[in-house]
Amino acid sequence: MRFTPGPTTVPPAVREAMAEEQPNPNVETAFAQRYDETCEKLATVYETSHDVVVLGGEGILGLEAAITSLVAPGDRVLCVSNGIYGDGFADFVDAADGDAELVSAPYDEGYDLEAVEAALEDAASAGEPFKVATLVHCETPTGTLNDMGPVLDLLDEHDVLSVVDAVSSLGGTPVPTDRIDVCLGASQKCFSAPPGLTTAAISDRAWEAMAEREPSSLYTNFLPWRDVSDGFPYTHLPANVAALDAALDLALEDGLEATFDRHAKAAERCRERGEELGLDRYPDPERSSPTVTAFHLPGDAKRVQQRVADETDIVLATGLGELEDDILRLGHMGYNAEVEKVDRAMDAVEAVLE
Repeated sequence: MRFTPGPTTVPPAVREAMAEEQPNPNVETAFAQRYDETCEKLATVYETSHDVVVLGGEGILGLEAAITSLVAPGDRVLCVSNGIYGDGFADFVDAADGDAELVSAPYDEGYDLEAVEAALEDAASAGEPFKVATLVHCETPTGTLNDMGPVLDLLDEHDVLSVVDAVSSLGGTPVPTDRIDVCLGASQKCFSAPPGLTTAAISDRAWEAMAEREPSSLYTNFLPWRDVSDGFPYTHLPANVAALDAALDLALEDGLEATFDRHAKAAERCRERGEELGLDRYPDPERSSPTVTAFHLPGDAKRVQQRVADETDIVLATGLGELEDDILRLGHMGYNAEVEKVDRAMDAVEAVLE
């Protein structure tokens, strides 16, 4: 059993949908119809009235495409961060020849709102306002779910476009999509479809900014996807779209609230079991995501991960970067957001720790 925070285990119905013979995405209307239906289902999950698009490419494509589509050389971008992926947005800005300013907080803390507000006010006072700001809803490497509301309030006050990485939260917990200009997701996390697709909900003002920008990239570019009535910008991935469509059917089968509740109960059970074993969470409980739990095992995470893999059929994840050997992560998202599966994974962890 793969109990990682993405890619997640793909359920049988999704694998079967992917294995079917697929229509030619360039010439057969059956694919265009499925694409439209998939986008409609995604809009339900996003809980948004914004346009929703699906691109062929793993979720990182969305992060880079959002920057490439909005940021011209010299444009100022505020990267609000308390994790690896938040920091990484600055790299995309640099690659686009934008001017990134990183406002970073410690990885085990929330956003530094005072620093964010000061950066916005200083930029406005200097006559060099930020065009775009980036945030990460769920920092998967540390299991952190960020409260984006206060930052989004500040961005609204300063008329700054918002780009949010919601890759590992979308479909597992509510996301304030209609307050976000570009809200990014991917197929392989809470949807439990195979890796290979980027999803995005895009506001009207973001589309307008993209049109003014006239992005130089052809592939890492959302603008050609605004209207696909005359065809897609490039050959899409029909098997992946079929898989995502089937996965969305499963996610929406019981209703969105029931899906969120299932994730919350799985997370609660995982943390109860961790407390029984004396495991500390990273970060503190108030910021723990309902889609992934990170236990703090300083210097021991990789050993526990390897022993669980060697002694059972269960695959877990560790942290990233400097925290690689300090954090053990369990991804109770999508198909794995079930108490029974959490118990099975935690039984394996308990056996190793004992």
